[in-house]
Amino acid sequence: MSLLSTDVRHPLATKQGWASFVAQISPEPPRLLPAEDWKRLTPFERDLYDEARQDYHSALLLVATPDMKKVIHTGTKLVINNRGKQLGRRGLIVSGASGTGKSTSITQLGKKFQIKLERRSPGVSDRIPVVYVVVPPDATPKMLATEMAIFLGLPVAPRDSPQSIAHTVASVMRRVGTGMVLVDEIHRLDLTTRQGKNASDQLKYFFDTISATFVYAGLDLDENGMFSGVRGRQIAGRFIPVNASPFTHRTTQDKQDWAKLVAAMEHALRLHRHQPGSLVEQAGYLHDRTGGMIGSLDQLIHEAANDAITDGTEKITKKYLDAVILDVAAQAQFTPPRPRRTGPQ
Repeated sequence: MSLLSTDVRHPLATKQGWASFVAQISPEPPRLLPAEDWKRLTPFERDLYDEARQDYHSALLLVATPDMKKVIHTGTKLVINNRGKQLGRRGLIVSGASGTGKSTSITQLGKKFQIKLERRSPGVSDRIPVVYVVVPPDATPKMLATEMAIFLGLPVAPRDSPQSIAHTVASVMRRVGTGMVLVDEIHRLDLTTRQGKNASDQLKYFFDTISATFVYAGLDLDENGMFSGVRGRQIAGRFIPVNASPFTHRTTQDKQDWAKLVAAMEHALRLHRHQPGSLVEQAGYLHDRTGGMIGSLDQLIHEAANDAITDGTEKITKKYLDAVILDVAAQAQFTPPRPRRTGPQ
């Protein structure tokens, strides 16, 4: 079994999956063997050793980016300000392009909130401090209420009306002390359609009837009309916005922040021949390849590291980095430098 195996039977948007996520601690990095011990490994032992290191590289290595820190800081303040309020509560809405860490940020906020609550009052077995749901495509009010019911483990029958499901969900959330509701992929609500408007109204019902801090996250919400129209203006008036954006690489501070992120990922590598600092020296190239997207950077570095383990090179070179095929967005924004002319044509 992999050293980093986790409970994959339940998705994050279920009570069991969320509990597993909250209980999960950062994986211990596999110990790098001394050179002589490494050479003496049998082929079978080497396969196990390499697999453990590759699994470690492939796991999401959480790096606290400035945007993540801002989401957690802002969300934590909102929780304090919302305490005891039924009216006048504010939510948090996180918007940005794909790969900027929105989902990671809001789930880390929820995890921190739940851990703090459980430490403050341990031993409460029937409490569900956080509910995390993902908005389904073309969501209807019943679909949204059902997603929340599924998280809570409540049975839903096909004949149940959206109102009855929503009423039951809200009642259970109040009973189990839900203090934070995370709603991901909120951009799937199209407020220009009747169905999208009704689904938005369903969320507002939960917001109004559950004394919790609501946190939304979605793709480029300004562009898809999330804040336009009557319902959009209502959301804009109730939610504090945080924009998640790619790292820029223009000012000295930008470059220092990016270099720190690269250094943190490089420090975590488990390679026998990698030269520390060599990736930081290529920080500009890494930004060019990824467009400053943390998700793309994570893939680039760790896929190159695993390739270096597979062929026994045990170090990341530009050759390995060049060979990694990134997501479409990263590929589209990257313009490879033209080869230099070596002489007269």
